Amino acid sequence: MLYLVVKALLSGVIIALVSEIAKRSPGFAALVASLPLVSVLGMIWLWRDTADPERMAAHAGSTFWYVLPSLPMFLLIPLLLKRGVAFYPALAAGCALTVVLYLAMIRAAPKFGLTL
Repeated sequence: MLYLVVKALLSGVIIALVSEIAKRSPGFAALVASLPLVSVLGMIWLWRDTADPERMAAHAGSTFWYVLPSLPMFLLIPLLLKRGVAFYPALAAGCALTVVLYLAMIRAAPKFGLTL
């Protein structure tokens, strides 16, 4: 149980840190947020819990393929904001686009021999 609490606290600290940095420097906060910290921590915790090279390889490979459909969200949100769309609708549109692209990736992956 303590292990789960430590994982949750560490993840929360990263999110809080990014939001605090963004108040002073949005660009630097974006750099920190773009670092694969959560992915690296997830891999460390998965390795600690399983020490299974096959599972780790599958996880890392799938993470790569799932990052791709999430990237257009980071183009759509600023585009909508610059055109006067309020933040929450822009965020919702970005999230909806990501969900659609995730579903497309899940459907397309097997056609290209990918197991996600």
